[in-house]
Amino acid sequence: MAATSRDVARACGVSVATVSRAFSEKGSVAEPTRRRILAEAERLGYLPDPAARRLITGRSGNIGLIVPDLANPFFSDTAKGVEREARATRLGLFISDTDEQDRLEPDAVRRICRQVDGLIWASPRNADEVLLQFAGTVPTVLLHRQLEGWWSVSTDLADGMRQALVNLHSLGHRRIAYAGGPEQSWSGQQRLRGLMETSEELGVEIMMLGSFAPNSDGGSMVADVVLSRDVSALIAYNDAIALGALSRLASRGVDVPGDLSIISCDDIAYAKLSAPPLTTVHVPRHEAGAAAVDLLQELMANPDAPPVAKVMATQLVIRGTTAPVA
Repeated sequence: MAATSRDVARACGVSVATVSRAFSEKGSVAEPTRRRILAEAERLGYLPDPAARRLITGRSGNIGLIVPDLANPFFSDTAKGVEREARATRLGLFISDTDEQDRLEPDAVRRICRQVDGLIWASPRNADEVLLQFAGTVPTVLLHRQLEGWWSVSTDLADGMRQALVNLHSLGHRRIAYAGGPEQSWSGQQRLRGLMETSEELGVEIMMLGSFAPNSDGGSMVADVVLSRDVSALIAYNDAIALGALSRLASRGVDVPGDLSIISCDDIAYAKLSAPPLTTVHVPRHEAGAAAVDLLQELMANPDAPPVAKVMATQLVIRGTTAPVA
């Protein structure tokens, strides 16, 4: 027979109400008592019933996460960061993948908000006006995006692109191609801002190649395009594009970095496994996901608090795909 809250209460010498509060109202039970209750519940195999808890507290104990593409390692890493922190704080997690289609996002928000106490919306592809339609629906933290008046966790991608361009400039590169990602991406706009501001300061020419699918197939297209341009280096929107380009360039007999230097952004696990290992801007994905959970809990506990916009630093990681101009 499954253990009940009464069994946990009896084992800990507390009331059933105290057991319920230990699971649903963090801070209303002394921390040593709460830890003892949670440990005893785990030993007995007791799990609170979500439906019952919602009836008692008005909360489900669940949060939601919406991402553009879980097949993209960047977002799977982000989701892992969210999931680990949610698990550590005993929150359930619902995840929705919108397959890089902005038209699917509003429906995903409507569906998931009926089941959760709060939402983490990662890299929404829709315009600000669409996001604002959902203001007040459920406590929401934006992840990898900012919007005035909203709680958010983002990374300093403009500075990441500044670091990348300064590095290429120091290696003698003066004509550099840029392969962009989704046009509606807020983080893509930040990358571009950093590139344009820094290129003007350094006197570097940036040749825009256009927007590409943020995956290896998009990278293959980038490789063919960049070879038709008179440039000595390529900056890619993300590692997936860069890795696809690297593979295609190798098949065409192009020496990287001898003939063409490449820098990208994200620092996913595969970046250090490529041949040569990829020079890239490290974006703290796990840490950003965990920070979003912490902010969401703060927002849910204090819905009238002024919004917090947390910005995390990026760092260029120099590996094997960059070299001085031949």
